[in-house]
Amino acid sequence: MSKANNLMSWIDERIPLTATWDKHVGKYYAPKNFNFWYYFGSLALLVLVLQIVTGIFLTMNYKADGELAFKSVEYIMRDVNWGWLIRYMHSTGASLFFVVVYLHMMRGIMYGSYKKPRELLWIFGMLIYLVLMAEAFMGYLLPWGQMSFWGAQVIISLFGAIPLVGDSITLWLRGDYVVADATLNRFFALHVIAMPLVLIGLVFAHIVALHEVGSNNPDGVDIKKVKGADGHPLDGIPFHPYYSVKDLVGVVVFLIVFFAIVFFAPEMGGYFLEHANYIPADPLKTPEHIAPVWYFTPFYAILRAMPDKLAGVIAMFAAIAVLFFLPWLDRNPVRSIRYRSFAYKAILIAFVVAFIVLGYYGMQPVTPVGTWISRLCSLVYFGFFVALFFISKGEKTKPVPERVNY
Repeated sequence: MSKANNLMSWIDERIPLTATWDKHVGKYYAPKNFNFWYYFGSLALLVLVLQIVTGIFLTMNYKADGELAFKSVEYIMRDVNWGWLIRYMHSTGASLFFVVVYLHMMRGIMYGSYKKPRELLWIFGMLIYLVLMAEAFMGYLLPWGQMSFWGAQVIISLFGAIPLVGDSITLWLRGDYVVADATLNRFFALHVIAMPLVLIGLVFAHIVALHEVGSNNPDGVDIKKVKGADGHPLDGIPFHPYYSVKDLVGVVVFLIVFFAIVFFAPEMGGYFLEHANYIPADPLKTPEHIAPVWYFTPFYAILRAMPDKLAGVIAMFAAIAVLFFLPWLDRNPVRSIRYRSFAYKAILIAFVVAFIVLGYYGMQPVTPVGTWISRLCSLVYFGFFVALFFISKGEKTKPVPERVNY
Protein backbone atom coordinates (compact mmCIF):
# COMPACT_ATOMS: atom_id res chain seq x y z
CA MET A 1 0.00 0.00 0.00
CA SER A 2 2.85 2.34 0.77
CA LYS A 3 4.27 1.79 -2.70
CA ALA A 4 0.93 2.75 -4.23
CA ASN A 5 0.80 5.89 -2.07
CA ASN A 6 4.34 6.77 -3.05
CA LEU A 7 3.46 6.34 -6.72
CA MET A 8 0.40 8.61 -6.38
CA SER A 9 2.49 11.21 -4.53
CA TRP A 10 5.07 11.09 -7.30
CA ILE A 11 2.32 11.58 -9.95
CA ASP A 12 0.59 14.36 -7.95
CA GLU A 13 3.84 16.32 -7.75
CA ARG A 14 3.93 16.39 -11.55
CA ILE A 15 0.22 16.55 -12.47
CA PRO A 16 -2.69 17.31 -10.09
CA LEU A 17 -4.40 13.94 -10.62
CA THR A 18 -5.81 13.49 -7.11
CA ALA A 19 -6.84 17.17 -6.84
CA THR A 20 -8.64 16.96 -10.21
CA TRP A 21 -10.42 13.76 -9.15
CA ASP A 22 -11.52 15.35 -5.86
CA LYS A 23 -12.71 18.55 -7.51
CA HIS A 24 -14.74 16.97 -10.28
CA VAL A 25 -15.76 13.58 -8.83
CA GLY A 26 -14.74 12.58 -5.30
CA LYS A 27 -15.55 15.82 -3.48
CA TYR A 28 -17.89 17.40 -6.00
CA TYR A 29 -21.17 17.93 -4.15
CA ALA A 30 -24.37 17.37 -6.13
CA PRO A 31 -27.96 17.95 -4.91
CA LYS A 32 -29.55 15.09 -2.99
CA ASN A 33 -32.79 15.16 -4.94
CA PHE A 34 -31.70 14.11 -8.43
CA ASN A 35 -34.41 12.08 -10.19
CA PHE A 36 -34.86 9.97 -13.33
CA TRP A 37 -34.17 12.92 -15.65
CA TYR A 38 -30.60 13.23 -14.39
CA TYR A 39 -29.48 9.92 -15.89
CA PHE A 40 -29.23 11.25 -19.42
CA GLY A 41 -26.14 13.43 -19.02
CA SER A 42 -23.97 10.47 -18.00
CA LEU A 43 -25.64 8.27 -20.62
CA ALA A 44 -24.75 10.81 -23.32
CA LEU A 45 -21.12 10.57 -22.22
CA LEU A 46 -21.33 6.77 -22.35
CA VAL A 47 -22.73 6.79 -25.89
CA LEU A 48 -20.02 9.23 -27.00
CA VAL A 49 -17.36 6.77 -25.82
CA LEU A 50 -19.19 3.88 -27.53
CA GLN A 51 -19.36 5.81 -30.80
CA ILE A 52 -15.67 6.71 -30.72
CA VAL A 53 -14.56 3.13 -29.93
CA THR A 54 -16.83 1.45 -32.51
CA GLY A 55 -15.94 4.15 -35.06
CA ILE A 56 -12.22 3.41 -34.66
CA PHE A 57 -12.81 -0.28 -35.44
CA LEU A 58 -15.03 0.55 -38.43
CA THR A 59 -12.39 2.81 -40.00
CA MET A 60 -9.93 -0.13 -40.00
CA ASN A 61 -11.91 -1.75 -42.84
CA TYR A 62 -13.85 1.14 -44.38
CA LYS A 63 -12.75 2.60 -47.73
CA ALA A 64 -13.54 6.29 -48.31
CA ASP A 65 -13.81 5.81 -52.06
CA GLY A 66 -16.83 6.26 -54.31
CA GLU A 67 -16.23 2.89 -55.96
CA LEU A 68 -15.41 0.95 -52.79
CA ALA A 69 -17.32 2.57 -49.91
CA PHE A 70 -20.55 0.54 -50.23
CA LYS A 71 -18.61 -2.68 -50.85
CA SER A 72 -16.42 -2.05 -47.81
CA VAL A 73 -19.51 -1.68 -45.60
CA GLU A 74 -20.80 -4.99 -46.97
CA TYR A 75 -17.37 -6.51 -46.32
CA ILE A 76 -17.52 -5.30 -42.70
CA MET A 77 -21.00 -6.79 -42.32
CA ARG A 78 -20.25 -10.16 -43.94
CA ASP A 79 -16.55 -10.99 -43.71
CA VAL A 80 -14.94 -9.07 -40.82
CA ASN A 81 -15.06 -10.96 -37.52
CA TRP A 82 -17.83 -9.36 -35.44
CA GLY A 83 -18.00 -6.57 -38.02
CA TRP A 84 -21.81 -6.77 -38.14
CA LEU A 85 -21.94 -6.23 -34.38
CA ILE A 86 -19.63 -3.21 -34.46
CA ARG A 87 -21.54 -1.65 -37.36
CA TYR A 88 -24.92 -2.18 -35.68
CA MET A 89 -23.58 -0.83 -32.39
CA HIS A 90 -22.41 2.30 -34.21
CA SER A 91 -25.65 2.83 -36.14
CA THR A 92 -27.83 2.14 -33.08
CA GLY A 93 -25.58 4.36 -30.97
CA ALA A 94 -26.10 7.25 -33.40
CA SER A 95 -29.88 7.16 -32.90
CA LEU A 96 -29.74 6.55 -29.16
CA PHE A 97 -27.23 9.40 -28.84
CA PHE A 98 -29.94 11.76 -30.05
CA VAL A 99 -32.56 10.08 -27.84
CA VAL A 100 -30.54 10.74 -24.67
CA VAL A 101 -29.46 14.22 -25.85
CA TYR A 102 -33.08 15.24 -26.56
CA LEU A 103 -34.15 13.95 -23.13
CA HIS A 104 -31.16 15.71 -21.54
CA MET A 105 -32.19 18.98 -23.23
CA MET A 106 -35.79 18.44 -22.15
CA ARG A 107 -34.67 18.11 -18.54
CA GLY A 108 -32.70 21.34 -18.87
CA ILE A 109 -35.79 23.17 -20.16
CA MET A 110 -38.11 21.68 -17.51
CA TYR A 111 -35.92 22.59 -14.57
CA GLY A 112 -34.49 25.86 -15.92
CA SER A 113 -30.90 24.65 -16.14
CA TYR A 114 -30.19 27.41 -18.68
CA LYS A 115 -30.82 30.26 -16.22
CA LYS A 116 -28.32 32.37 -14.33
CA PRO A 117 -25.57 31.40 -13.56
CA ARG A 118 -25.76 28.52 -16.09
CA GLU A 119 -26.16 30.46 -19.35
CA LEU A 120 -22.72 29.48 -20.64
CA LEU A 121 -23.33 25.87 -19.62
CA TRP A 122 -26.46 25.89 -21.80
CA ILE A 123 -24.61 27.47 -24.73
CA PHE A 124 -21.87 24.82 -24.53
CA GLY A 125 -24.61 22.18 -24.52
CA MET A 126 -26.26 23.70 -27.60
CA LEU A 127 -22.90 23.84 -29.39
CA ILE A 128 -22.47 20.13 -28.60
CA TYR A 129 -25.90 19.51 -30.12
CA LEU A 130 -25.00 21.52 -33.23
CA VAL A 131 -21.69 19.70 -33.73
CA LEU A 132 -23.42 16.38 -33.07
CA MET A 133 -25.88 17.13 -35.88
CA ALA A 134 -23.01 17.92 -38.24
CA GLU A 135 -21.18 14.76 -37.15
CA ALA A 136 -24.28 12.61 -37.72
CA PHE A 137 -25.00 14.18 -41.12
CA MET A 138 -21.46 13.56 -42.36
CA GLY A 139 -21.45 10.01 -41.04
CA TYR A 140 -24.79 9.39 -42.74
CA LEU A 141 -23.15 9.80 -46.16
CA LEU A 142 -20.39 7.25 -45.54
CA PRO A 143 -22.32 3.99 -46.23
CA TRP A 144 -22.77 5.38 -49.78
CA GLY A 145 -26.24 3.87 -50.18
CA GLN A 146 -29.13 5.40 -52.06
CA MET A 147 -30.59 7.32 -49.12
CA SER A 148 -27.13 8.45 -47.96
CA PHE A 149 -26.30 9.80 -51.40
CA TRP A 150 -29.60 11.51 -52.15
CA GLY A 151 -30.12 12.73 -48.59
CA ALA A 152 -26.75 14.48 -48.76
CA GLN A 153 -27.60 15.83 -52.22
CA VAL A 154 -30.85 17.38 -50.98
CA ILE A 155 -29.46 18.83 -47.73
CA ILE A 156 -26.35 20.31 -49.34
CA SER A 157 -28.40 21.84 -52.16
CA LEU A 158 -30.40 23.78 -49.55
CA PHE A 159 -27.42 26.07 -49.02
CA GLY A 160 -27.81 27.12 -52.66
CA ALA A 161 -30.88 29.12 -51.62
CA ILE A 162 -28.68 31.59 -49.72
CA PRO A 163 -28.39 34.76 -51.82
CA LEU A 164 -25.03 35.63 -53.42
CA VAL A 165 -22.88 33.02 -51.66
CA GLY A 166 -25.19 29.97 -51.83
CA ASP A 167 -23.67 28.38 -54.94
CA SER A 168 -20.12 28.87 -53.63
CA ILE A 169 -21.02 27.24 -50.31
CA THR A 170 -22.61 24.19 -51.96
CA LEU A 171 -19.61 23.79 -54.28
CA TRP A 172 -17.24 24.02 -51.30
CA LEU A 173 -19.24 21.48 -49.27
CA ARG A 174 -19.41 18.97 -52.11
CA GLY A 175 -15.90 19.56 -53.44
CA ASP A 176 -17.46 18.96 -56.86
CA TYR A 177 -20.47 20.00 -58.89
CA VAL A 178 -22.38 16.98 -57.61
CA VAL A 179 -22.11 14.71 -54.56
CA ALA A 180 -19.18 12.51 -55.59
CA ASP A 181 -15.94 10.93 -54.44
CA ALA A 182 -14.54 14.29 -53.28
CA THR A 183 -17.59 14.81 -51.06
CA LEU A 184 -17.19 11.35 -49.55
CA ASN A 185 -13.51 11.96 -48.78
CA ARG A 186 -14.00 15.29 -47.05
CA PHE A 187 -17.02 14.08 -45.10
CA PHE A 188 -15.02 11.05 -43.96
CA ALA A 189 -12.15 13.27 -42.77
CA LEU A 190 -14.51 15.60 -40.93
CA HIS A 191 -16.56 12.76 -39.43
CA VAL A 192 -13.56 10.75 -38.21
CA ILE A 193 -11.13 13.47 -37.11
CA ALA A 194 -12.32 17.08 -37.04
CA MET A 195 -15.82 16.81 -35.56
CA PRO A 196 -14.93 14.28 -32.81
CA LEU A 197 -12.07 16.54 -31.65
CA VAL A 198 -14.40 19.55 -31.49
CA LEU A 199 -17.05 17.42 -29.77
CA ILE A 200 -14.65 16.17 -27.10
CA GLY A 201 -13.40 19.71 -26.47
CA LEU A 202 -16.95 21.03 -26.07
CA VAL A 203 -17.92 18.15 -23.75
CA PHE A 204 -14.87 18.96 -21.60
CA ALA A 205 -15.86 22.66 -21.50
CA HIS A 206 -19.47 21.67 -20.70
CA ILE A 207 -18.38 19.55 -17.71
CA VAL A 208 -15.94 22.17 -16.43
CA ALA A 209 -18.63 24.86 -16.67
CA LEU A 210 -21.09 22.56 -14.88
CA HIS A 211 -18.74 21.90 -11.98
CA GLU A 212 -17.86 25.58 -11.69
CA VAL A 213 -21.47 26.75 -11.14
CA GLY A 214 -22.79 23.49 -9.68
CA SER A 215 -25.56 21.17 -10.81
CA ASN A 216 -29.15 22.32 -10.93
CA ASN A 217 -31.87 20.18 -9.32
CA PRO A 218 -35.61 19.47 -9.74
CA ASP A 219 -36.47 22.26 -7.27
CA GLY A 220 -34.20 24.78 -8.95
CA VAL A 221 -32.71 25.67 -5.56
CA ASP A 222 -29.09 26.76 -5.10
CA ILE A 223 -27.67 24.22 -2.63
CA LYS A 224 -24.55 26.34 -2.03
CA LYS A 225 -26.57 28.84 0.02
CA VAL A 226 -26.94 26.53 3.03
CA LYS A 227 -23.69 24.95 4.19
CA GLY A 228 -22.70 22.94 7.21
CA ALA A 229 -19.81 23.49 9.63
CA ASP A 230 -17.51 21.58 7.27
CA GLY A 231 -18.27 24.03 4.45
CA HIS A 232 -20.19 21.47 2.39
CA PRO A 233 -23.81 22.02 1.24
CA LEU A 234 -26.33 20.45 3.62
CA ASP A 235 -28.52 19.47 0.66
CA GLY A 236 -25.63 17.95 -1.27
CA ILE A 237 -23.79 14.64 -1.34
CA PRO A 238 -20.46 13.68 -2.96
CA PHE A 239 -20.90 12.64 -6.56
CA HIS A 240 -18.72 9.60 -5.87
CA PRO A 241 -19.72 7.08 -4.70
CA TYR A 242 -23.39 8.06 -4.43
CA TYR A 243 -24.21 9.22 -7.96
CA SER A 244 -21.49 7.24 -9.70
CA VAL A 245 -23.14 4.08 -8.31
CA LYS A 246 -26.65 5.40 -9.02
CA ASP A 247 -25.66 6.13 -12.63
CA LEU A 248 -24.52 2.52 -12.99
CA VAL A 249 -28.17 1.49 -12.63
CA GLY A 250 -29.07 3.77 -15.55
CA VAL A 251 -26.12 2.43 -17.55
CA VAL A 252 -27.23 -1.18 -17.03
CA VAL A 253 -30.83 -0.43 -18.09
CA PHE A 254 -29.60 1.57 -21.07
CA LEU A 255 -27.25 -1.21 -22.21
CA ILE A 256 -30.07 -3.77 -21.96
CA VAL A 257 -32.20 -1.60 -24.27
CA PHE A 258 -29.21 -0.82 -26.49
CA PHE A 259 -28.23 -4.44 -27.08
CA ALA A 260 -31.86 -5.55 -27.42
CA ILE A 261 -32.06 -3.17 -30.40
CA VAL A 262 -28.65 -4.23 -31.74
CA PHE A 263 -29.46 -7.97 -31.65
CA PHE A 264 -33.18 -8.00 -32.44
CA ALA A 265 -34.12 -4.81 -34.33
CA PRO A 266 -31.02 -2.91 -35.57
CA GLU A 267 -32.97 -1.32 -38.44
CA MET A 268 -35.96 -0.39 -36.23
CA GLY A 269 -38.31 -0.82 -39.16
CA GLY A 270 -36.22 1.45 -41.36
CA TYR A 271 -35.98 4.35 -38.90
CA PHE A 272 -32.42 3.64 -37.70
CA LEU A 273 -31.16 2.11 -40.96
CA GLU A 274 -33.26 2.94 -44.03
CA HIS A 275 -34.06 0.12 -46.46
CA ALA A 276 -32.91 2.25 -49.41
CA ASN A 277 -29.41 2.35 -47.91
CA TYR A 278 -28.97 -1.34 -48.70
CA ILE A 279 -28.87 -0.32 -52.37
CA PRO A 280 -25.60 1.17 -53.74
CA ALA A 281 -25.70 4.90 -54.50
CA ASP A 282 -26.93 5.57 -58.01
CA PRO A 283 -26.72 9.18 -59.28
CA LEU A 284 -29.13 8.31 -62.10
CA LYS A 285 -31.95 6.86 -59.99
CA THR A 286 -33.71 9.02 -57.41
CA PRO A 287 -35.50 7.21 -54.54
CA GLU A 288 -39.27 7.65 -54.48
CA HIS A 289 -39.19 9.40 -51.08
CA ILE A 290 -36.10 11.19 -49.75
CA ALA A 291 -36.02 11.99 -46.04
CA PRO A 292 -33.24 12.43 -43.47
CA VAL A 293 -32.82 10.20 -40.42
CA TRP A 294 -35.54 10.57 -37.78
CA TYR A 295 -33.54 12.89 -35.49
CA PHE A 296 -33.38 15.56 -38.22
CA THR A 297 -37.00 15.27 -39.34
CA PRO A 298 -38.57 17.96 -37.07
CA PHE A 299 -36.37 20.59 -38.71
CA TYR A 300 -36.84 19.02 -42.15
CA ALA A 301 -40.62 19.30 -41.67
CA ILE A 302 -40.23 23.00 -40.84
CA LEU A 303 -38.18 23.41 -44.02
CA ARG A 304 -40.82 21.70 -46.17
CA ALA A 305 -43.67 23.60 -44.54
CA MET A 306 -42.45 26.90 -45.95
CA PRO A 307 -43.75 27.81 -49.45
CA ASP A 308 -40.40 29.33 -50.45
CA LYS A 309 -37.06 27.48 -50.43
CA LEU A 310 -35.10 30.39 -48.93
CA ALA A 311 -37.78 30.93 -46.26
CA GLY A 312 -37.61 27.21 -45.48
CA VAL A 313 -33.84 27.27 -45.04
CA ILE A 314 -34.06 30.37 -42.81
CA ALA A 315 -36.85 28.80 -40.72
CA MET A 316 -34.94 25.52 -40.36
CA PHE A 317 -31.78 27.20 -39.08
CA ALA A 318 -33.79 29.64 -36.96
CA ALA A 319 -35.47 26.68 -35.24
CA ILE A 320 -32.05 25.59 -33.97
CA ALA A 321 -30.60 29.07 -33.41
CA VAL A 322 -33.49 30.23 -31.21
CA LEU A 323 -32.61 27.56 -28.63
CA PHE A 324 -29.32 29.39 -27.96
CA PHE A 325 -31.30 32.44 -26.75
CA LEU A 326 -33.50 30.53 -24.30
CA PRO A 327 -31.68 31.94 -21.19
CA TRP A 328 -32.68 35.45 -22.23
CA LEU A 329 -36.14 34.68 -23.62
CA ASP A 330 -37.25 33.23 -20.28
CA ARG A 331 -37.32 36.28 -17.97
CA ASN A 332 -38.75 34.59 -14.87
CA PRO A 333 -36.22 33.94 -12.06
CA VAL A 334 -37.99 30.69 -11.00
CA ARG A 335 -36.19 27.75 -12.51
CA SER A 336 -38.20 24.59 -11.93
CA ILE A 337 -41.41 23.69 -13.73
CA ARG A 338 -42.72 22.57 -10.32
CA TYR A 339 -43.27 26.20 -9.31
CA ARG A 340 -44.14 27.72 -12.69
CA SER A 341 -47.62 28.78 -13.78
CA PHE A 342 -50.19 26.71 -15.66
CA ALA A 343 -49.64 28.91 -18.74
CA TYR A 344 -45.95 28.01 -18.83
CA LYS A 345 -46.71 24.30 -18.50
CA ALA A 346 -49.31 24.54 -21.26
CA ILE A 347 -46.99 26.18 -23.79
CA LEU A 348 -44.18 23.74 -22.93
CA ILE A 349 -46.48 20.75 -23.50
CA ALA A 350 -47.63 22.31 -26.79
CA PHE A 351 -43.97 22.80 -27.79
CA VAL A 352 -43.10 19.14 -27.09
CA VAL A 353 -46.17 17.84 -28.94
CA ALA A 354 -45.43 20.11 -31.93
CA PHE A 355 -41.82 18.87 -32.03
CA ILE A 356 -42.93 15.21 -32.03
CA VAL A 357 -45.59 15.80 -34.71
CA LEU A 358 -43.05 17.65 -36.87
CA GLY A 359 -40.70 14.71 -36.48
CA TYR A 360 -43.42 12.34 -37.69
CA TYR A 361 -44.45 14.39 -40.72
CA GLY A 362 -40.82 15.02 -41.62
CA MET A 363 -40.52 11.27 -42.27
CA GLN A 364 -43.67 11.06 -44.41
CA PRO A 365 -44.08 11.86 -48.12
CA VAL A 366 -45.38 15.36 -48.86
CA THR A 367 -49.18 15.66 -48.79
CA PRO A 368 -51.41 18.76 -48.59
CA VAL A 369 -52.73 17.74 -45.15
CA GLY A 370 -49.23 16.95 -43.88
CA THR A 371 -47.95 20.32 -45.13
CA TRP A 372 -50.68 22.26 -43.31
CA ILE A 373 -50.18 20.30 -40.11
CA SER A 374 -46.43 20.96 -40.35
CA ARG A 375 -47.12 24.68 -40.81
CA LEU A 376 -49.39 24.71 -37.76
CA CYS A 377 -46.79 22.86 -35.66
CA SER A 378 -44.05 25.19 -36.91
CA LEU A 379 -46.11 28.14 -35.65
CA VAL A 380 -46.53 26.39 -32.29
CA TYR A 381 -42.78 25.64 -32.17
CA PHE A 382 -41.75 29.26 -32.71
CA GLY A 383 -44.76 30.49 -30.78
CA PHE A 384 -43.42 28.81 -27.65
CA PHE A 385 -40.42 31.14 -27.58
CA VAL A 386 -42.50 34.23 -28.32
CA ALA A 387 -45.08 33.31 -25.67
CA LEU A 388 -42.33 32.48 -23.17
CA PHE A 389 -40.81 35.94 -23.59
CA PHE A 390 -44.11 37.68 -22.77
CA ILE A 391 -45.57 35.24 -20.24
CA SER A 392 -42.42 34.84 -18.14
CA LYS A 393 -42.08 38.53 -17.24
CA GLY A 394 -45.22 38.84 -15.09
CA GLU A 395 -45.78 35.15 -14.45
CA LYS A 396 -47.41 34.21 -11.15
CA THR A 397 -45.39 31.38 -9.66
CA LYS A 398 -45.63 29.25 -6.54
CA PRO A 399 -43.29 29.97 -3.60
CA VAL A 400 -39.88 28.36 -4.11
CA PRO A 401 -38.53 26.52 -1.00
CA GLU A 402 -35.28 27.63 0.61
CA ARG A 403 -33.95 24.09 0.52
CA VAL A 404 -34.55 21.06 -1.68
CA ASN A 405 -37.60 18.85 -1.14
CA TYR A 406 -37.41 15.06 -1.00
